[in-house]
Amino acid sequence: MATAADADAMRRAIELAARGLGSTSPNPVVGCVITDASGAIVGEGYHQRAGGPHAEVHALRDAGERARGGTAYVTLEPCNHTGRTGPCAQALRAAGVARVHYAVADPTPQATGGADTLRAAGIEAEQGLLSAEAEAGNAAWLTSVRLGRPYVTWKYAATLDGRIAAADGTSRWITSAEARADVHRLRAECDAVLVGSGTARTDDPHLAVRGAAGATQPLRVVVDTNATAVKPGARVLDDAAPTLIAVARDADAAHLPQGALVRLPRAAAGLDIPALLGDLHGRGVRSVLLEGGPTLAGAFVAAGAVDRVIGYLAPALLGAGPTALAGAGITTITEALRLTVTEAVRLGPDLRVTATPLAKER
Repeated sequence: MATAADADAMRRAIELAARGLGSTSPNPVVGCVITDASGAIVGEGYHQRAGGPHAEVHALRDAGERARGGTAYVTLEPCNHTGRTGPCAQALRAAGVARVHYAVADPTPQATGGADTLRAAGIEAEQGLLSAEAEAGNAAWLTSVRLGRPYVTWKYAATLDGRIAAADGTSRWITSAEARADVHRLRAECDAVLVGSGTARTDDPHLAVRGAAGATQPLRVVVDTNATAVKPGARVLDDAAPTLIAVARDADAAHLPQGALVRLPRAAAGLDIPALLGDLHGRGVRSVLLEGGPTLAGAFVAAGAVDRVIGYLAPALLGAGPTALAGAGITTITEALRLTVTEAVRLGPDLRVTATPLAKER
C-alpha cells in the first residue's frame, strides 16, 4: 500500500513533469523522483525536450549510487523500447532500484511493457498512485495517443456579461495586464496557437509568445477558409515563429506564401475541423490553444473537439457586442455542453476559470 510519503514523492514528480510543457512534443511530459533505501529524496528529473534523456535518466544521474535499493516515482510507466534514447525500464533495473511507483500506464504499443520488464527482474512495480493528477498534467499527449488528434484548449477573454468586444468592435483591453501575461504562459505550453479569419482580419494578431524567456515558439495557425483575411505583410507572416494558413482546397491563395499553406476540405460552414486537427496531429502538434473568435470556437464545440475551456473574466459590463461563442449547434438547454470547473484563480482584477467537459459529453 502506498504511504503519505509515497504520495508526496509522486506529487513532486508531477510538479517536475510540468516543467516540460511546450518543449517535449510529440513526446509526453514525464517527471521522476528517486528516494534511497531510507526514503530520502536523492534524485529528481523530468523530460526536457524531445530526443533528449527521459525523466528517469535525469533522476538516476542525479541520484547516482544512492538509487540502489531505493524507489522510483514516475508519472508515466517507464518505457520498454529503444528509440532516440534507451529503455528506461532497463536503466532503472541497472541502477538497482527495488521498487517503482508509476502513475499512468503507457498506452503506446511500442513503449508499453516496462512494468512487466521490471517485475520480471524482481522489482516491485505498482501502478495508479495519483493517477488522476498525472493524467491531467499529461492530458495533451494522452489525448493525442487515444484519439489521434491534438488536445484543444479554448481560451477567451470576456466581461462578466459575456462580451468579448463592445458594440463598436473595440476590445483592447477587456482584461488586465496580468491576464494577458498569463495567456503568453498558455501559448508557451502549447504546440500551436489557432485563430480564425475574423480575428486575423480585425486584429492582425502576432500570436507569438512574449515575455517567456527560453520558450519554444508555437506554430501559429490561421483558419482562413477563403484566403481573404491574411494579407501580405500580416504580422503572423513574420519570422518570429512558424506559421500555417489553412485554406479551402478551392481557395485562391496565390498571394500567400505557398510553403505556409495547407489546403483542407470544406465543411457546411468553414473548414472541416477533424481534417484540420488530423493535419496538425500529423505535423507533431499535440496541444492547440484556440484563441478566437466566436464562430471558430463554435465550430470546434459543434465538432466535439474542445477538451478544456479557460475563460478570463473581467469585472466589467458592456451590455452589447459579440459574445464568446457562436454557432455551436446548441439550440436547447438539454443540449448544453456541461462542464466541470477545475480551477478558479484571481489574476489582478480578473478571474481565470478553467473547466473541462463532463465525461458523458466528450
